[in-house]
Amino acid sequence: MSSITIKDGSIISISQVVNEYLDKTLDLVENVFAEYHLLKDNNPAEGKVVRALVEEIRSKKYYVPELDLMALNEKEEIIGYALFSKFHIEGRYINKNEEDRLLMLTPVAVKTNMQRKGISKALIEYGFEKARKMGYTAVLVEGDPKNYNPRGFVTSSDYGIVPGENIHLPRIECLMIYELVSGALERMYGVVDYSFYKTLSE
Repeated sequence: MSSITIKDGSIISISQVVNEYLDKTLDLVENVFAEYHLLKDNNPAEGKVVRALVEEIRSKKYYVPELDLMALNEKEEIIGYALFSKFHIEGRYINKNEEDRLLMLTPVAVKTNMQRKGISKALIEYGFEKARKMGYTAVLVEGDPKNYNPRGFVTSSDYGIVPGENIHLPRIECLMIYELVSGALERMYGVVDYSFYKTLSE
């Protein structure tokens, strides 16, 4: 567990999700994405899709419990969430050991009225540190480059890791990768495919 002072001066704690918060993190994810998409494209149902994705990841072999992360405020209320899970790209790994060393970061959610206080940054950096210690070498993410480039993510296609046919991006820069271990991106390349996520294939 890590205690961090955020921009408003309050202290939050970041740790692995424990049983009593499993459902609470799902509720947070659903609410945050429903509120966001209600304003963005009048599609609050997207919140249920992201909730279902988390439930699916937790039930499958690519789930890494140690990287299922939550942020709590001083009242021990859930205010933030981030999930790193194993991910396999269809391509070539120079070192066969790299095949199980790639992670996908999705989703990241912070309670709407607590956003822009450094909570997502703290969750992601905590996840990076923990993943690196566990032997993972890189992290993929799909999202707005404005949010992820400042965290060190770079356009994945620049390193030969490209979106597959079932991935529809606003622009190619929205698929990004972060190198946890120096030189990792020189040892892997290929196609990102979401077809093994049932939630995203429906």
